Amino acid sequence: MDLRIDTPARLGETELPDGRVLGWAEWGPTDGEVVLMIPGAATSRRLGLPAGVVESLDVRLVTVDRPGLGSSSPLENRVFDDFAADIAHLAGERGFGHPPMIANSQGAPFAFACAAAGTTGPLAIVSGADEIGRPEFSGKLPGELADLVALVASDPVHAEAVFTGFDQDAMWHLVTSSAPEADLTVYTAPSFESAYRQAMAEAFGQGPAGYARDTVLAMGRWPFPLSSIAVHVDLWYGEQDRSHSPDNGATLAGRLPDVALRVVPGVGGAVLWTHAVEILRTLLGRDGQAKV
Repeated sequence: MDLRIDTPARLGETELPDGRVLGWAEWGPTDGEVVLMIPGAATSRRLGLPAGVVESLDVRLVTVDRPGLGSSSPLENRVFDDFAADIAHLAGERGFGHPPMIANSQGAPFAFACAAAGTTGPLAIVSGADEIGRPEFSGKLPGELADLVALVASDPVHAEAVFTGFDQDAMWHLVTSSAPEADLTVYTAPSFESAYRQAMAEAFGQGPAGYARDTVLAMGRWPFPLSSIAVHVDLWYGEQDRSHSPDNGATLAGRLPDVALRVVPGVGGAVLWTHAVEILRTLLGRDGQAKV
């Protein structure tokens, strides 16, 4: 299964009030319905959805680099609220209002932070990283991951330094070594692998600090209560995915007030790309409006 990811139709940067810039990429018609997408761990704005998907649904997909990744300026010691403020400014400057949002993998807590701040519409959290620092996950995580979570809790500065040891090759190995066969057929197909690796290379273009900060924030305790999120949330997991949530989102779903948990058989963390049309249609509340 070779799901081609087209190069972005448009690339740009939006200046923020403190002089930093937030990098973004777009696909689809400029007058289409705006959907923001928050990429997963150590990937950049260039990793969109399979070719033709957003065009078929009249969607204007806008992906955003987090600070220190891709073309977005770094911000030392940033926290979740900083990213929520960045997205609020981007949406205001570009006339997006409160757009629906897709978040993949490690992008999940950053999307939740935006929703908790009231800056987004409904969310599609796909293969979302769970809040694995919570006590209920103690004893349920594999040994190496459990050790990293414990380190983040006890010494986040040291943990952040450890995560700076990762680069694009280490991340590619991490993704592919833990992926089920159904995902590997997606990740290692020539067109998709090329796009994925390019996005990783761009994400690490400023060095590993952006990824390291993301990971400390994601693996630590989240400072916003999920019970405060007023928008509807669809949680999407591949049934074969055990990397992002030990229980395929069941614990996470139980903490959200307006949620649908959707577990897709026959796939793991690649579900964002294998089921992109279904995810978008559900997010936008549509029933079969594709042109093709």
